Amino acid sequence: MAVSYSMVDQNTTQLPSNAGPTSYANGFNIAGGFVDEVILRVTLATAAAPLAADLSNIVSSLRLVLNGSTTFQFNSGYSLAANNGPGQLGYFLNSLGDGRFVEVPNDTAKEAYFRIPVGRQLAAGISRMEIALAWSATASAVNSGTVEWWVRYNSAPGQSTTTVSANTSYTHAIAQENVVVRLPAGVPGTVAGVLIQNDSAADQMNGLRLLSQSTYQIDTDMWRAFNSDLYNNILYADAGTSTTQQTIAIAVEGGLFLPTFGLTTDSDLVLQVDSTAATTRTYTPVITSPVTSATEPQGRQTTPLRSNVSAAVVARAED
Repeated sequence: MAVSYSMVDQNTTQLPSNAGPTSYANGFNIAGGFVDEVILRVTLATAAAPLAADLSNIVSSLRLVLNGSTTFQFNSGYSLAANNGPGQLGYFLNSLGDGRFVEVPNDTAKEAYFRIPVGRQLAAGISRMEIALAWSATASAVNSGTVEWWVRYNSAPGQSTTTVSANTSYTHAIAQENVVVRLPAGVPGTVAGVLIQNDSAADQMNGLRLLSQSTYQIDTDMWRAFNSDLYNNILYADAGTSTTQQTIAIAVEGGLFLPTFGLTTDSDLVLQVDSTAATTRTYTPVITSPVTSATEPQGRQTTPLRSNVSAAVVARAED
């Protein structure tokens, strides 16, 4: 039941910039074993505050691929350095477990940790991890910083496999509308929850109904009571408020995590959403399943490649 941490990459190039949005893609070879989570550690040094609150506010997308299988696909509904509240990615990660996103509160020396749940058994030997990370612009120049990618191996029993799949985007009118949230094909497990994001820092909806679990519409704050957000359960770094502790919030405007308590994946999810504005929302499902001893699949060659110079020379002469 040992836990082991391994840093697989450290660089000073995958940083955000005040010149505009930036995006990066990279891949690393990692050792086999049971990967509990992948950890992203980011440090920034600036002369002035690069953003109003926590660093997750400027993560516009994050994708994690293990041996060709996408395990985590996050796209932010909005990402702004000026947003003075919890960021969407930080809120999402902490909805999947306390402390999955934390940051040291400081205006000009940022240090943030993103812990991405994985729960996969990689085959012995060498596996491949690929990442894609995109930032929105910062409010001030980044003088220096580091981006580190870590893997945590954990052989303890009782863990789960987590898949965050591509979102469903829906353009809303001012109306009650049914939204079909597509679930990924071929991914075993049940639906633990759905992240709902608006394209701005505003809810702009009266409430919603998950057709398979409710016969009535449930308003937005009632959902926040059910997912424990209202219980002072959202923590984020805001150095303008405190540099010695996290800041408490009861809501992330424009963001809502909907717990679904292990719904089966027999069919796509259907939500009835009561929107108060013409806007675009995204719906990101989270699939979990018990851990098995099966390893992540890797491609296997089925056709032999025979190299024969003599035959090749003759074949060219005959053509």
